[in-house]
Amino acid sequence: MSIIRLTPSQRRKLRDHLSRVQNASPYRRLLAILELGRGKSVAEVADLLGVTRQSVYNWATAFEACPDATVLDDHYGIGRPRLLNEPLQAMLVACLNAKPEDLGYVPVNWTVPLLQEHLFRHGGRRVSDDTIRRELDRLGYVWKRCRYVLPPDPEREKKTRDSAAVAGPAAA
Repeated sequence: MSIIRLTPSQRRKLRDHLSRVQNASPYRRLLAILELGRGKSVAEVADLLGVTRQSVYNWATAFEACPDATVLDDHYGIGRPRLLNEPLQAMLVACLNAKPEDLGYVPVNWTVPLLQEHLFRHGGRRVSDDTIRRELDRLGYVWKRCRYVLPPDPEREKKTRDSAAVAGPAAA
């Protein structure tokens, strides 16, 4: 027994939409509805398409709620909104174009924690350090850690026993 009854116009719309679909998932869903409309059982359609019966039931329920072929299309973009939205991105770029001293901070250079603090104070949102690093990478900024380099010791020769060791392996 079929759980869906299709009118000829619905069947025609589903076939038209089926011919235009380019992805496998919506194609499979449309085909399932058409097969259910032809009188096949849910188990037969599930076996035919290689999906679970529950998936076929879900597709049929969605189609019954709104009998339109576009209901069975993939709908992306549902999820958590970005924390680093357009105004915060613009604020980050403006920060990077200025020095922290100009904005009232003590440090000479920007650090990720300092950028976090600035965005929180003036943007109202706390953004994670990973998010800021990803955005900096997207903007083309390269961050390197400072490395302290001590100046060479002018009296090194006097402090070592072997003068050849001071000159390095090339002199030996």
